Amino acid sequence: MKTTLMLIAFAPLVAAAVAGLFGRKIGRVGSHTITIGAVGLSCVLSIKVLLQFINGEASPFNENLYTWMVTGDLSMHVGFMVDSLTAIMMAVVTFVSLMVHIYTIGYMSDDPGYQRFFSYISLFTFAMLMLVMSNNFLQLFFGWEAVGLVSYLLIGFWYKKETAIFANMKAFLVNRVGDFGFLIGIAAVLMSFGTLDYVEVFNMAPQMANETISIFGDSQWSLMTFICVALFIGAMGKSAQAPLHVWLPDSMEGPTPISALIHAATMVTAGIFMVTRMSPLFEMSDAALSFVMLVGAFTAFFMGLIGIVQNDIKRVIAYSTLSQLGYMTVALGVSAYSAAIFHLMTHAFFKALLFLGAGSVIIAMHHKQDMQEMGGLKKYMPITFITAWIGTLALTGFPGLSGYFSKDAIIVATGLSDRWGSGVAYLAVLLGVFVTALYSFRLLYLTFHGKERMDVHTRDHLHESPWVVTLPLILLAIPSVVIGWMTIEPLLFGGFMSDAIQVNRLNDVMAEMSNDFTGSGAFALHGFITLPFYLMLAGFGLATYIYLKKPALATQIKKQLAPIHRILDNKYGFDAFNQKVFAGGSVKLGQALWKWSDSKLIDGWIVNGSAKVVNAISRFIRSLQSGYVFHYALVMVVSVIVFIGFYVFK
Repeated sequence: MKTTLMLIAFAPLVAAAVAGLFGRKIGRVGSHTITIGAVGLSCVLSIKVLLQFINGEASPFNENLYTWMVTGDLSMHVGFMVDSLTAIMMAVVTFVSLMVHIYTIGYMSDDPGYQRFFSYISLFTFAMLMLVMSNNFLQLFFGWEAVGLVSYLLIGFWYKKETAIFANMKAFLVNRVGDFGFLIGIAAVLMSFGTLDYVEVFNMAPQMANETISIFGDSQWSLMTFICVALFIGAMGKSAQAPLHVWLPDSMEGPTPISALIHAATMVTAGIFMVTRMSPLFEMSDAALSFVMLVGAFTAFFMGLIGIVQNDIKRVIAYSTLSQLGYMTVALGVSAYSAAIFHLMTHAFFKALLFLGAGSVIIAMHHKQDMQEMGGLKKYMPITFITAWIGTLALTGFPGLSGYFSKDAIIVATGLSDRWGSGVAYLAVLLGVFVTALYSFRLLYLTFHGKERMDVHTRDHLHESPWVVTLPLILLAIPSVVIGWMTIEPLLFGGFMSDAIQVNRLNDVMAEMSNDFTGSGAFALHGFITLPFYLMLAGFGLATYIYLKKPALATQIKKQLAPIHRILDNKYGFDAFNQKVFAGGSVKLGQALWKWSDSKLIDGWIVNGSAKVVNAISRFIRSLQSGYVFHYALVMVVSVIVFIGFYVFK
């Protein structure tokens, strides 16, 4: 097991180093061959490990590989903890990454940074694997920061493009806010438990359940609440929960393959995984779980609304990602951790499918991304069209497709929860179904149906993408259809992740759900008579009527609802507020510091002031050096008198 795990983790790192350092020597073919081969090896071995857990042939693995530092009683290690949760994450990360690697051959074929891109995405895969395979908080933080670093490099991959540079700096700074909270949470764990090892912390947690911590003097907080809220602030940054969500839509400035990798299987899922891994801690704080749930509910509904008014095909899918991450976060907040991971897995497949499908459209449209300039593409791009419909139906939760099983499980679990604020969260995830259907089918209709709105030159050159683009679409469409049928019972009701997830008996909504579960077929059929299905149909019907039957109606509604449209188009003012208050405030603070500290204090008083003092002293001394003998004689006489007077009268 140890050798296998090391190959899974480090094969992408070696490939990234070779492609990055020797890319010019081995060429384009060499770069994509070695990185695809390494990630493919990791994928095959990860699926093997997952199958061993499914078949009961493997038990949780927890071992330190390397001792990095020992100071006093604290040991810091590099090690792996692989249980059922990790096995699922490893398989999802490596499979989606492999599809993205293959897809990149076609998408980036004309890009001068071809080898560099393959090096980056392979390094991204390594960073995410180190995060999910870690057995301690130190290594978790390493993986956490590593995915942040590589995302910075990838979002700003086209570094001559000003919007890309702005976007990667925005992602970097917003994530630093979240990471500051995350680091405080880890520091609180170390201070309270004296160790960074997961197992040791989880074993000691019950003894610390009633401990408090002093904040700002005499203010007392529950230790567990403080630790969990601080850790979740980190998750808010990585998994883009409001108000730390603002970086994710702008990450679309990077190449489409990395949009798929960031949004589907790597960076944004890190926060969901982390909270699930920390379930033994979160279960000891209802306040922290309520906070998690309400943040997720706000993100799920209100970020979805923004997707309705977006015209950039990638940004619609980006806001969809924000909304679906909100669903996962709500599941975490109601202690339905298995449902959150289940939706993480299904979402990885259909969201990667949608992003790569959007990339296929962008290739055909000569890198135009505005849906208002598309339309009627289904006859030119049949494979992309069919797979886009599959991804959309999965996303909207059509009964029988993978997204239905996981999303419906979250909605039901939220409805069963009696946690404070669960009623608001339940309403948000219900209404989110309607919103998701509305913006999803709007995207389909504007892109593939209706009147062709592109220019003549673009239309004359439209054709289906090459096989290196369409093959990943087909391979991702398959699990988008079938994975829910295969996995709902073991993941949600079969206790598959019981070795990794701890749930308080009073909070176990999944156990309550299991009482009514009679199989995946019955679960799928039941979906046709539930409220979410009718809300999905309402969204589908409204989108069909407006964007397919009566396209002119969209413009009329936009005019009539101009104030609401403006609010959504301005993204509720989050970006404007951040730009004016934080960015603008930082600039003004810097200018003030330069004006008063640098210019007046340092240059004016210290540097120029000392020069003026020296100059004044020099002038005075120079005035004493007159060159006349009687002046010097007078000074000598006065000095002798003063000297004698001092000793006589002291």
